[in-house]
Amino acid sequence: MKQFAELIRTIDGTNKTTLKVAALTEYFKTAKDEDKLWTIAILSHRRPKRPVNTTLMREWATEISGIPLWLFEESYHIVGDLAETIALILPTTNESSEKSLSQIIQELIELRKKEDSEKKAYLQENWLKLNYYERFVFNKIMTGGFRIGVSQKLMTRALSQATDIDQDVLAHKLMGSWTGENTTFKELVYEDNEVAMRGKPYPFYLAYAVENEVSDLGDVTQWSAEHKWDGIRSQTIIRAGEIFVWSRGEELVTDKYPEFQKFLDVIPDGTVIDGEILPYKNGQILNFNDLQTRIGRKTVGKKLLLDVPVVIVAYDLLEWQGKDIRELPFQERRALLDKLVLDSNEKANLIKSDSMFPLLISETMSFTTWENIAKERERSADRKSEGLSLNAKTVHI
Repeated sequence: MKQFAELIRTIDGTNKTTLKVAALTEYFKTAKDEDKLWTIAILSHRRPKRPVNTTLMREWATEISGIPLWLFEESYHIVGDLAETIALILPTTNESSEKSLSQIIQELIELRKKEDSEKKAYLQENWLKLNYYERFVFNKIMTGGFRIGVSQKLMTRALSQATDIDQDVLAHKLMGSWTGENTTFKELVYEDNEVAMRGKPYPFYLAYAVENEVSDLGDVTQWSAEHKWDGIRSQTIIRAGEIFVWSRGEELVTDKYPEFQKFLDVIPDGTVIDGEILPYKNGQILNFNDLQTRIGRKTVGKKLLLDVPVVIVAYDLLEWQGKDIRELPFQERRALLDKLVLDSNEKANLIKSDSMFPLLISETMSFTTWENIAKERERSADRKSEGLSLNAKTVHI
């Protein structure tokens, strides 16, 4: 716990990316494998479920500190962070725990099954065995929300420097539905588990705003434009006779969209499509509000399937015939994608079905002037899109 707390203190105390990467790299070189695994999990928002709710944490912290609850709430309002407020009001101690991060995590996992009286005793005992910053980190593990300016990409860069494994390879390994409870550091980072990798998506590459004048991008004919649709960014994976649909938030949403099971009949294994899940009916894209009626549903009834059918509007092809093709120029990937979508729809038409095949292509547009692109962008609202997305025709991902 000491080493992890010191890591958090270091990276939280600087705005310099180089110092954050250096601290993480040193940690990944020296920490125990179990601690490294849970550090990756915590920094990629995979912390274990909270064993104690925040209401009880407030009550037990005020009890041990001897202050009234109203004073705690006033302090919390000023501090602005629950974990920090609790760490500040507890009695000062020079203690420092010898427990490792993984040991603390395991205890918190087991704590979920305990009675409130046992949870209270555990928290109060450990609060008094930790120094201020260790308490803060301990509380953060329980409440979540480590806002310390460490992106997944930055963490992956540090892990790459510590392990000498290519950064892109690691980024792929760290995707998916793994947790610190169902894998080990060695399995996650060093081993190529064919079954585990089967359903793993590639890192999502999302659009970002053009910072300066769009004309600064150079020759307009070297850019491909398409509408940016307001749906759920997704990757659809067809491998080994199975389909996996991932959202950009790394949530596996296959079961929420049973329409896409049709892909298995016509799309070959070894295919990964980058696209947007959109509500689509009678040849028209519906509003995002319509899609929200399906988001969060654990099961989708027949009526909802009929009222709000969905499609994937494909943007890009990331894997084809089992090969990662992200290194190919965008223009070549799009040509393969266009043919895949066309062939898939033609094959699907030969199969008797009472509904449309839910795979469409995002139309790419070429322009001769940036002014014409600006005019098309102004029509985005009429097309129910958020704007235009630009891709350099000859650049790979």
